[in-house]
Amino acid sequence: MASGRVLGFVFAVFMLNLCCSSVTSLYFHLAEGEQKCFMEEIPCGTVVKGDYWTQLYDDEEDEFLAATEDLSVYVAVRAPKDELVLSQQNGSKGQFSFTSSGSGEHWICLQPNSSERPLSAGRMLAVHLNIRVGERTNNYTEINIQNRLTELQLRVRQLSEQVQQIQSELNYDKIRKEHFSTVSHNTNMWIFWWPVVRSIYVVLFIMCLTGSW
Repeated sequence: MASGRVLGFVFAVFMLNLCCSSVTSLYFHLAEGEQKCFMEEIPCGTVVKGDYWTQLYDDEEDEFLAATEDLSVYVAVRAPKDELVLSQQNGSKGQFSFTSSGSGEHWICLQPNSSERPLSAGRMLAVHLNIRVGERTNNYTEINIQNRLTELQLRVRQLSEQVQQIQSELNYDKIRKEHFSTVSHNTNMWIFWWPVVRSIYVVLFIMCLTGSW
C-alpha cells in the first residue's frame, strides 16, 4: 500500500515537471539591432508553438507605450546542426510554429526589424513571449468542437497524448544519457592514457638529448 502511494507520488511529480517544462513564459527587453535567443531541448517530431506581444518601453520616462503598427519582429529558429528551421517576420504581435526534425537543442531568436522604422533613442522593445512544447500546443476546446467528443472521450485523448509526450521525453532522455556515457568514457580513457603518453614522450626526449637513441 505504501509503495503504491510512493509510485503515485513519483508519477505525479514527473507529470508536474513535464507540464512545467512544456510551457515557458519569458519577458525581456530588446534594443535596436539586438537579438536574443533562447534554447529549448526538444525530442524529434515535437511540435513547438510560440506567441508574443510587445510594448515600447521609454527608459528615460520609465513608462510603457503601445507598440506602433509599423513595428515588426523577426523570428528565427535553428536546429542542433545550425539548420534554419523557421524564418519569419511578424508585426508587434504574432505567432510562430514548427516541428522538430531531430532531437537536441533548438535556438529560438527574436530581433526587432529596423528596416522600416528604427526604435527611437532611449526606447526599447518589451517582449512577452510564451513557448509551448509537445502536448501543450493542443487546443482541446477546438478539438472538442471539431470532433464533437464527449467529456470522457476528450479526457482519454488528452491522457493518450500526454503518455505519448512522456514516452518521447523518455526516449530523448535515454539518448542524452547514452551520449553522456560515451563522452564520460572517452574522457576517462584520455585521463588514464595521458600520463602514460607523456611519460613515453619524456623518456624519448631524454634519450634523444643523451644520444642513447
